[in-house]
Amino acid sequence: MAHYRIHPDLTGLAAWLLLCFAAAGIGGMGSAGAAEFYGQLRQPVWAPPAWLFAPVWTVLYAMMGVSAWLVWRAQRPGLFSTALFLFVVQLAVNALWSWIFFVWNQGALSLAWIAGLWLLVVGTIVAFHRVHRPAAWMLAPYLLWISYALLLTAALWLMNPEFL
Repeated sequence: MAHYRIHPDLTGLAAWLLLCFAAAGIGGMGSAGAAEFYGQLRQPVWAPPAWLFAPVWTVLYAMMGVSAWLVWRAQRPGLFSTALFLFVVQLAVNALWSWIFFVWNQGALSLAWIAGLWLLVVGTIVAFHRVHRPAAWMLAPYLLWISYALLLTAALWLMNPEFL
């Protein structure tokens, strides 16, 4: 009987992807009724359709997992610990945003929360850049999406004070 060992790099990649998709799952539980709630809100003309969020987030979480794995693999003492700590913090903040907006309907708090997330993502990109530049660049689409989401959150909050 042959014994197969999974390469530690693949185990690490699987762990980072699992962590990212666990955060996605937590956020997903908070946005289970999002399509209905989102559909009843007055929206700016540039708001995306509700169906677009799931595929965009799936790609972004996969890219985030690979990005974190690349930094983890680089293992530069001192730098990678800070970078990955920031990554995990922003991931937790990300996971809770859906709950604040879709479950608890807290417009002002969700706007402040996503602004904090934006700052954490910028900090993570800067920290990743010091360790592994391609990993930092892999987070650029995430930052763009969070920037868009921040503007959308502000617009939805201002346009829907009775709901948020």
